Amino acid sequence: MMQTDLILKTPLHASHLALQAKMVPFAGFEMPVSYSGIKAEHLAVRSACGLFDVSHMGEFMVSGPGALAFLELMTSNHVASLFPGRVQYSCMPNGKGGLVDDLLVYKLAPESYMLVVNAGNLRKDWEWLSQHLPSDLSVVMEDRSKSTALLALQGPLALEILQPLCDTDLSGLAYYHFAHATVAGVGSVLVSATGYTGAGGFELYVSSEQAHILWNALMKTGVPHGLVPCGLGCRDTLRLEMGFCLYGNDIDEETSPIEAGLSWITSFKKDFIDREYLLQQKTDGPKRKLMGFVMEERGIPRKGYLICNEADEPIGKVTSGSESISTGHLIGMGYIDSAYAEKGQLVKIQIRDRLMGACLVRPPFL
Repeated sequence: MMQTDLILKTPLHASHLALQAKMVPFAGFEMPVSYSGIKAEHLAVRSACGLFDVSHMGEFMVSGPGALAFLELMTSNHVASLFPGRVQYSCMPNGKGGLVDDLLVYKLAPESYMLVVNAGNLRKDWEWLSQHLPSDLSVVMEDRSKSTALLALQGPLALEILQPLCDTDLSGLAYYHFAHATVAGVGSVLVSATGYTGAGGFELYVSSEQAHILWNALMKTGVPHGLVPCGLGCRDTLRLEMGFCLYGNDIDEETSPIEAGLSWITSFKKDFIDREYLLQQKTDGPKRKLMGFVMEERGIPRKGYLICNEADEPIGKVTSGSESISTGHLIGMGYIDSAYAEKGQLVKIQIRDRLMGACLVRPPFL
């Protein structure tokens, strides 16, 4: 599916309206931002479980004898380390030191992979990958975004809720591994031990036509355990508490994985786009680094706010900020001149016409 200027709807749109979700436009889709409220949903995910519709995400299938070499070139992580049933977090360098996108790479079979990309970058990612396809036709790409729905069941009680509906034992499914299963009578569901909340749980890939069956079954089974439907609002507050990067805020075409603290998904064991530039940047040390901070005064940091040193001189900018609902602290992330990017360093955040104190930390904030 390629994005258009029309507002798109996920296969679960009617379910969100029935639950009286607050709907907002996001990445070309009309998506639920909240149901019972961001705070209530956030706390439910941390203590029990939440169910998210994230079917706006994109899924590309990449297969053929040249698939491995192609993905090694296009992504920063070491794809050759994957085996069927394993998934990795990675990013696509843009040839100029920045990032086309961050993504997940699933190895489905020896010559078959699935890439899960951000909805807002779907068209851009597809075109970028297509431009680099080998001319010998050894790689085949297929966009299955429209035919694939994605549900995220997140929280400490996720296994307790999902297992009774599943024909596969999920108790031994390790983090960043996946299995194929029948769930609530729906076959060919890819159950992945991944998520964007840091609360544990699963992501379930299913055909768009059968997404409502899974949604309804999980809601029916989960509500007695404290499950609540969750929107994009708490998805953002949950990921920020963990220090997970959001594309368009904390990483983008102008930021490198080294600056963003993503050296751990940047493998220099192989050749890939921007390898030499990023290796030099890692060796020399980046001029700026993405850091977390906790406010020491009552002010909510927002994207674009200046970060200053104790002499009130600008040393960086905020990329994400919010209240940590779990702790009550006001937190954020931002790029800071490397000379100041040390844990415990005191800085000031310019919030409107005031400079408010903050302390640099290394996420997660929990």
